[in-house]
Amino acid sequence: MQLVYKGKTKDVFKLEDGNYLLKFKDDVTGTDGVFDPGSNTVGLSMEGAGKAGLALSTFFFEKINAAGIPTHYISTNMEDTSMTVKPAKLFGLGVEAILRYRAVGSFYRRYSAYCVLGMELPAYVEVTIKDDEREDPLINADALNILGIMNKDEYRVMVDLTRRIGEIVREEMAKKGLELYDIKFEFGRVGEDGHMALVDEISGGNMRAYKDGQYVLPLELERIMLEE
Repeated sequence: MQLVYKGKTKDVFKLEDGNYLLKFKDDVTGTDGVFDPGSNTVGLSMEGAGKAGLALSTFFFEKINAAGIPTHYISTNMEDTSMTVKPAKLFGLGVEAILRYRAVGSFYRRYSAYCVLGMELPAYVEVTIKDDEREDPLINADALNILGIMNKDEYRVMVDLTRRIGEIVREEMAKKGLELYDIKFEFGRVGEDGHMALVDEISGGNMRAYKDGQYVLPLELERIMLEE
């Protein structure tokens, strides 16, 4: 295995067969010891977070693959806390879509003059480019196209996939009495034809969820989702 990239919550290795291995860590994003899925810095470490995140990601990737939606997922090794994935080419340095069902987090901070905390949103999609130095700025379809990162047809596909995947996640969480407020996805080009596919992970560290009106921490969320 060849180490390709040391990330905030995962390390990436290239395998001899051309696929990649994602090694999950116990680090989660946040600021000053407080978890925040929208943060671009490691805020804290939670024992067991890596294995829990991998288990939940595996659960959702299998559901999404079964629905015929393209992803990079191949298999999981829970003992090694790793996931084997197909090679993917990122859009620029990385493009993420944030799907919002309620006004919380950075959406509320930006637009609180026009909304109340927790206000329902109609599966609203925001897009950011991965750039730690500039705190992952928001970007729109025109700018992505002008900068040569993603064309407008690809943007439309990404938004459609984001909503379809989000609905799968939302429905599965509702079965456990959880309400999904927002979730972040990353997309890349996969396969010889370079089709768009969901990449990265789908763990508690990528979303905000509430149960009976109370925020649920990532590890607790993953425990609730995976309990029999």
